[in-house]
Amino acid sequence: MIGSIIAQNRFGLGDWTLVESSEQGMLSEVDRAIRKGDWIVFLGWSPHPMNLKYHIDYLSGGDDTFGAGYGGATIYTDVRTGYLAECPNVGRLLENLEFTPEIESRMMALILDEHLDGSEAAGRFLTAHPALLDGWLKGVAAVDGRPGAEAVRSSLLTSGLHRFADRLDAANDWVIGHKIPLGMWLNNLVEYSMHHAQRFFDAVSGALGTVITALTTLLMRVPALLLIVVLTAGAFFLHRSPALTVFILGSLLLIDNLGYWDATIQTFSLVLFSTLVCVLLGVPIGIAAAHRPWVYKFLHPILDLMQTIPTFVYLIPTLVLFGLGVVPGLISTVIFAIPAPIRLTHLGISSVPKHLLDVGEAFGATRRQLLFKVELPHALPTIMAGVTQCIMLSLSMVVIAALVGADGLGKPVVRALNSVNIAMGFEAGLAIVILAIILDRLFKRSRGNP
Repeated sequence: MIGSIIAQNRFGLGDWTLVESSEQGMLSEVDRAIRKGDWIVFLGWSPHPMNLKYHIDYLSGGDDTFGAGYGGATIYTDVRTGYLAECPNVGRLLENLEFTPEIESRMMALILDEHLDGSEAAGRFLTAHPALLDGWLKGVAAVDGRPGAEAVRSSLLTSGLHRFADRLDAANDWVIGHKIPLGMWLNNLVEYSMHHAQRFFDAVSGALGTVITALTTLLMRVPALLLIVVLTAGAFFLHRSPALTVFILGSLLLIDNLGYWDATIQTFSLVLFSTLVCVLLGVPIGIAAAHRPWVYKFLHPILDLMQTIPTFVYLIPTLVLFGLGVVPGLISTVIFAIPAPIRLTHLGISSVPKHLLDVGEAFGATRRQLLFKVELPHALPTIMAGVTQCIMLSLSMVVIAALVGADGLGKPVVRALNSVNIAMGFEAGLAIVILAIILDRLFKRSRGNP
């Protein structure tokens, strides 16, 4: 809808750019704008907890696009013919039950913000707003014949400690009620960083975003067929494999034919830059860990955490700190992928035979000479395996990065998921697979290579 408004230059928005992300990604940008005292225009709707959290002024003049009355509508509950006559008690409940946008927003806030399940949220809401029961349950009777409002109030006020199981539940509630606030500590740290270092994060976001955008723009200015020829020729001179060359040529032409060339270039830029950052940071860290065992003992649990924690977990703080766009996707990708070059560099350096080091020392080699002329050449195949793994891990983050506004092949996948478009999802997924295979084959050292 917003894309069509921009494409048709409605409301003078033809020169605007739509940054596709998720609902929470959009709201994080709203939070950033509020903290910085900036204005922001975004797609809001009701019911939603955003109407309770922010003071929102809905802009008028969009009835032709969104519908009359700001796109408002009345939703009815439908039942089959004759049901109200067969079940008059339930029928009266359905006829009485009315929800306003504010009521639904408050119910949604209990579920989305306080993470309650449906029954807990309903109980919490009805306890706070008991007056609604009189209207909703007027003329409705409980199973035991009591008035419905009375029965619900009695249920809400019951202590629930008459049974042993309820006492155990109460004890468990006490344990849960005194939880260790680990999440709150991290949230406070992120909020402290936002309030005291926002300019730093904005500067980092701007610098990284500029570099990636420049790289992407440079590659996209090269005609697709010319770049395909250059990449194919480079693959042939690198590996001297006619079969691989033909495969790369056909695969890139297929991507261009499907209409995903620009998205592929955007993904390639993100993967290339994230891999470069991972190698520049990961290889020196791996070398230091191999030379100092205590460093690796310290890094080991951190690397395990970086690789096993769900990617969405560290996507949240990067989104909050750096805003929508390619930068939070890049940083999350680096966090997820950098353990591979660190581990495999450590493995390669640690696996250098002792007698090779002894020979180098016998010829008077310094520590730097041992590193560059003995250890790194011997460990290079293992390090390159780490680079290849880093590329594959970076590609696996493509779709997740699209959720926070990063361009590339992840966007059509997310669009296909939202619209259940099988054709688009398959084609975009195939392009990701093809790019992964090409990069894997290009960076993999064959047995014939020195």
